[in-house]
Amino acid sequence: MYIKKHIKIVLAVVVVSISLLAFNIFKTPQDNPEKDKLLLELLQFVVSNYHYEQKDINDDFSKAVYKDYIKSLDSEKKFFLQSDINEFSKYELQIDDAIKNKDLTFFDLTYNRLQQRIRESRIYYAEILEKPFEYFTDETIEMDADKNQYATTTVQLKDNWRKIIKLSTLASLTEKMKMEDDKKNGVTPTSDAQSTLDPSSKEAAAIAKAKEKLKESKTEADYKPKSFVQLEIETRESSKKNYDEYFSYMKDLEREDYFTMFINSIAEQFDPHTSYFAADDKEKFDVSMSGKFFGIGARLQKKGDYTEISELISGGPAWRERELEKGDIIMKVGQGIKEPEDIIGMKINDVVKRIKGPKGTEVRLTVKKITDGSTKVIKITRDEVELEETYAKSTIVKKDGKIFGIINLPKFYIDFENKDNRDAAKDVAIEVERLKLQGVEGIAIDLRDNGGGSLRTVVDIAGLFIKDGPIVQVKTVGRKQEVLSDQDSKIQWDGPLVLMINNFSASASEILAAAMQDYKRGIVIGSTQSYGKGTVQNVIDLNQMVRNSAVGDLGAMKTTTQKFYRIDGGSTQLKGVSSDVAMPDRYSYIEVGERDAKNAMPWDKIEPAQYSPINNISNYNSAIANSKLRISQNPQFKMIDENAKILSKRKDETVYSLNINKFKAEEEELNAEIKRFKPISEYTNKLTFISLPEEVKQFSQDTILKKKRDRWHEQLAKDAYVEEALNVLGDLSPKSVAKTKLPYKNKKGKLVGQL
Repeated sequence: MYIKKHIKIVLAVVVVSISLLAFNIFKTPQDNPEKDKLLLELLQFVVSNYHYEQKDINDDFSKAVYKDYIKSLDSEKKFFLQSDINEFSKYELQIDDAIKNKDLTFFDLTYNRLQQRIRESRIYYAEILEKPFEYFTDETIEMDADKNQYATTTVQLKDNWRKIIKLSTLASLTEKMKMEDDKKNGVTPTSDAQSTLDPSSKEAAAIAKAKEKLKESKTEADYKPKSFVQLEIETRESSKKNYDEYFSYMKDLEREDYFTMFINSIAEQFDPHTSYFAADDKEKFDVSMSGKFFGIGARLQKKGDYTEISELISGGPAWRERELEKGDIIMKVGQGIKEPEDIIGMKINDVVKRIKGPKGTEVRLTVKKITDGSTKVIKITRDEVELEETYAKSTIVKKDGKIFGIINLPKFYIDFENKDNRDAAKDVAIEVERLKLQGVEGIAIDLRDNGGGSLRTVVDIAGLFIKDGPIVQVKTVGRKQEVLSDQDSKIQWDGPLVLMINNFSASASEILAAAMQDYKRGIVIGSTQSYGKGTVQNVIDLNQMVRNSAVGDLGAMKTTTQKFYRIDGGSTQLKGVSSDVAMPDRYSYIEVGERDAKNAMPWDKIEPAQYSPINNISNYNSAIANSKLRISQNPQFKMIDENAKILSKRKDETVYSLNINKFKAEEEELNAEIKRFKPISEYTNKLTFISLPEEVKQFSQDTILKKKRDRWHEQLAKDAYVEEALNVLGDLSPKSVAKTKLPYKNKKGKLVGQL
């Protein structure tokens, strides 16, 4: 949850209070210890002045930082030796003093040693993959690093690498062997297609007949099976390529990246959501919150030393100009009339920086085309790019003779810099209007996996479904709680309402679900409880704190400054929101969420706000009871629950055999288990989901958008949770029928919801 309220006042106070930091630094190399020292001082200032709960930076604090930082550097214990740890441990109780004195000795020691160990490990994996493994030797590997010790010698460390690589190679090799066996037995890709068809259908019969004919016509010689030796060589070559890419990524990491790890090991001792954003991370955060940026609208991925186009963003400049394609390799980037810069071997973040730029400017990409291998220079004019998948979207579906609407809200997004731009509240209001014009009789809001966002937007969204009143309470240290209310008496939708949550619905999602639950305005269904993040973070630009600095962009600190509470007084911290109808899922028996996070702030309760439940929905309680009964009798949910119990048991099984025969036996047992639960993934609710007319008009021009919506609808048609949400909507009978309101207006008075 991020808010900007009082941020200008905060920054004004900060600039005055931290004038001691107003010094001029003339060195600007990438590895700038003066910048690192400044960041340590800024971190201390921010958390000591603005964090919701203060902590003493003492020896206990130092021990916690030490443990987390060393783990972040080498979480699998495959780089450091025990002798390194012995050397590092001398500083275990000194990090608190190092923070206060801006002493980088410990960080420099760990950083330099890690770089040395990474260089050595490059030699290890290359040597290990030069020859076949001894696949029939009885040995095991423990994959829970917390149960392992650091290697005491380089010989032992290299053997640890051998086991890690052997395990991944075994998995790949046995899969290749299975594929060869399938070819021998006439199993073809059509088999999978057949399994999704009705066995009595003509299509399934035709596939079966063709498969049988293929088996009859083939002889043993026709298959030309690959030998074990061939498969083993292929597997090691593939593993070598994978590790080459892994170490290429490691090579791209700079000292600044590791110092960010160190800073965050300190910040996260205050709570899991206090963290430092380096300049690039801050930009990514801003993009994720607003859902847009300026560039060409293409996603990139690293392929060895090359940068490949992995996706064109629908509606973006590259998509509109239709010259760049998925799979094209970018060789050079040119700016205006300047000579193009060769980007082969360049870090992907640096490539992105060169391609992004101000609206209206031109970038020239020299690309190797995926289609014919030719080289071509493509000119693209940068423009605003919207990340469509960040935004709210809706669909309609018929069930039992009724029409329902589903609104999917991935995030509570907002553009803090321009309040007139689109945000989650405006978009949800528009989607509600569009659904009403289609005559829907109930609306389900899908908040599953929604990690939160803007506090302002959640208050506005909740206000769409009630006349007026408090939505959430916010408490700052030393102040009386503040009640944030819906002040608008207009109700956008007063019909049946269901909110879908899961274990990863957090923060703003929990506020919306809790408010609708407290008002008895809608029924919350999903996981037993939501994530449990009941805290508010402010993002403070560190560059605003320092005058005359020449160290470059200092990034920002995301700091927990407040806690929020339900209008009934209870915090959503740790406990989250409990569903009115709890539904089994794969995490039912696994601890996930805030309660599983280290340094999480505690649950507490304050005085409730003044509010009255709406109680205008008849059959509210019976709808909940009916849903619980359906779920208890539903074979799909029974199977999901059984699978969840097995997943909980398996998560504790961390020892794997490295003997190929035993490994295959374990794999076969696991595959048999997966096969037994395959009906979970093959389930279909037999419902048809339809895009709204507004979007259908766009499909002829935007085929990518159509594909995305088709994919979404396919997912919904296989979703038992969505089906039950619609069942609940069908059971709800409000006293008043939803009335069509005027199209939603933005703050400039423009109609934005009219079809």
